[in-house]
Amino acid sequence: MAGHFPFLGRGVRYGGARMTIAAFFEAHGLNEELQEKYYKWWYDWAKNFVEQDEGLKAAKGVAFQHYPYGQHAHRPFHLHSDKIWAVHLADLGDLIRDSLLPKLDAKARKTLEQAHAAMLEELKQEAASKPRQPAPEVGYFRHI
Repeated sequence: MAGHFPFLGRGVRYGGARMTIAAFFEAHGLNEELQEKYYKWWYDWAKNFVEQDEGLKAAKGVAFQHYPYGQHAHRPFHLHSDKIWAVHLADLGDLIRDSLLPKLDAKARKTLEQAHAAMLEELKQEAASKPRQPAPEVGYFRHI
């Protein structure tokens, strides 16, 4: 399943995913509004999953008492504002990758992949009418 979701790429661990996720948003043409919609879809899925699992609810339920999820929530500090959803999704992606996805069987994973593909297709269509600003010649997280 690696590669289907932007926070599952090879070598993407604990916060390093923000570059991969920012590139994913750029590649799919998602502006900041659509990035938040993408994030919110994952947030709602994860929150629902956590609330239905007693162990996860006890361990992680408190983290879903506010939106967005994660250690970087409400703290944009040095980040460029158009990368904030990549950082939030990196935090949430760590939880999904390490705690939620391992609990899914093959059928549930396939269902999730299909729902994700459908949601992403809807966002791509919406992105056609709401284009994002073009990426700078040298991106925020790219080396020169």
